[in-house]
Amino acid sequence: MVTVNGGEPQNPLIPTNTNENMGGRVVDRLYAGLKFYDRNGVAHDEMAESITTNDRKNYKIVIKPDWKFNDGTTVKAKNFVDAWNYGALGTNAQLQSYVFSLIVGFDEVNEKTPKAQTMSGLKVIDERTFTVELKQPSIDFETEMGYAPFYPLPDAAFKDMKAFGENPIGNGPYKFAKTGAWEHNVKIDLIPNPDYKGGRPAKNKGLRFVHYQSYDTAYADLQAGNLDALDILPDSALATYKKDLGDRAILKPIAYKAAVGIQTSVPHFGGEEGVLRRKAISMAVNREQICENIFRGTRKPAKDFTAATLPGFNPNLPGVEALSYNPAEAKKLWAQADAISPWSGRYEIAYNSDGGHQAWVEAVANSVKNTLGIEAVGYPYPTFKNIRDEINAKTINKAFRYGWQGDYPTMLQFLTSQYYSFSETNNVNYNSPEFDGLLNAALAAPTLEESYKIVAKAQALLLKDMADIPLFDYQAAAGRSDKVKKAELTWNGLFDFEGIEK
Repeated sequence: MVTVNGGEPQNPLIPTNTNENMGGRVVDRLYAGLKFYDRNGVAHDEMAESITTNDRKNYKIVIKPDWKFNDGTTVKAKNFVDAWNYGALGTNAQLQSYVFSLIVGFDEVNEKTPKAQTMSGLKVIDERTFTVELKQPSIDFETEMGYAPFYPLPDAAFKDMKAFGENPIGNGPYKFAKTGAWEHNVKIDLIPNPDYKGGRPAKNKGLRFVHYQSYDTAYADLQAGNLDALDILPDSALATYKKDLGDRAILKPIAYKAAVGIQTSVPHFGGEEGVLRRKAISMAVNREQICENIFRGTRKPAKDFTAATLPGFNPNLPGVEALSYNPAEAKKLWAQADAISPWSGRYEIAYNSDGGHQAWVEAVANSVKNTLGIEAVGYPYPTFKNIRDEINAKTINKAFRYGWQGDYPTMLQFLTSQYYSFSETNNVNYNSPEFDGLLNAALAAPTLEESYKIVAKAQALLLKDMADIPLFDYQAAAGRSDKVKKAELTWNGLFDFEGIEK
């Protein structure tokens, strides 16, 4: 088996309720969707035999025949439609429900007290064919079809979804090694699925996701040959990993951003006062220095709310100066906020101790403290799950570090997931009808060039409102052990897990 780093997923492994890295890296191995993304982020047909549309609003989808779930049942068109309807239904409270928002009938289904149980824009035509009607044309919809929430689910899932998520039945390149393959907080074991017939078959005998509490431990295991591949190196190794690992060291710019968020319900961070304070904090952070001193050049200062590697990226957005270190301007904005309501208390930035974030979060807090003359500190939570649970419940009551690793390679994927007012993964309560309208217009644009122009307007609005504080774009620093002959990173910084060869 190939051993790779992982962590305890926040939730049972249900595609529409997995919106974090540790669950996502497993879910994407267990399921096959209509499309899959190759190492470079290009979408290819996986279960789709054809996806046709004349207007990018009405789609006819035909799936390949005789494709099986691990329980031996055949994957049918209804398995996609049932899974999507489950994901959209308000009473199921799925974290990824927002991805279905463009489908006709979503609004009626997604309410807390739904007016309908299924989306009227989805229709099963026969065992292998279904149609999708969108509220408006979408430039992203077909590319999106490889994203986890669009995976199909077997009939067995709907009998007891929570139990299913503990022992999922998929149709992807891997399956659970056995009942009990998920040893909570320890590991998840996957073995190749012999029935898989898509474009990313496993080239190894299986994957073990080892749930580390510290990346220092993981790196020591990598060096000792006890871990085969590590896709996040600890800060402590960044100065030496190229020397330590030689040609087994990997560095690649990827679609992954880091930011500090704060929910608008936190005292002093709502309304106009909140905008001024977020801008002041952004300008109080010396990103260049942190990228150099802590990340040793494996991060670049952020220039927008997406990632610099994505098509259409624009580093010169109106208002982008708010992402540059400017102590004098930061103090001025902070004083303007104080005029609205004098500051009290301390500025805390929450982070998870098991993610290797302490050094940079403390450096950001120090930069804020030294510039603004306020008490600013890092605030550790023991695990990723602990911090995510409070962020999702909107009870965290302090600033927090968070990131976004691209799920499919478009700027709109970053923006719709994090800043649409109705997205369950909008962690900072950003709510702007004008912004929502711009995203809808960007999705409906007739050409990519036109879409990119509208995305730039939407991002200029995010900068004006300072929805959160973008900090860094990642360059993934990773490594493989001497037992591995091939391990490559993909466009979003995860390994091409199927392609790891020992």
